[in-house]
Amino acid sequence: MPSTNPRINVVCEKPLYGAIAEIAAREGASLSSVAHALLLESLELREDMALAQIADKRAAGFDQATALTADQVFG
Repeated sequence: MPSTNPRINVVCEKPLYGAIAEIAAREGASLSSVAHALLLESLELREDMALAQIADKRAAGFDQATALTADQVFG
């Protein structure tokens, strides 16, 4: 049954294609499913990096003297 999901055609260099094909062969998976998994992983890593930048900015501005205790926050 054909997929109803949107598709993306990607042109990649031979070494990149070879690496994806090698992973697919090793895992017994299709090129498409491996590319999909790699894209998801890449997006998660980018999100992690963005959140780390936010955390670093917050940590740089943290002032222990004005911080609330857990009891003050949660009663």
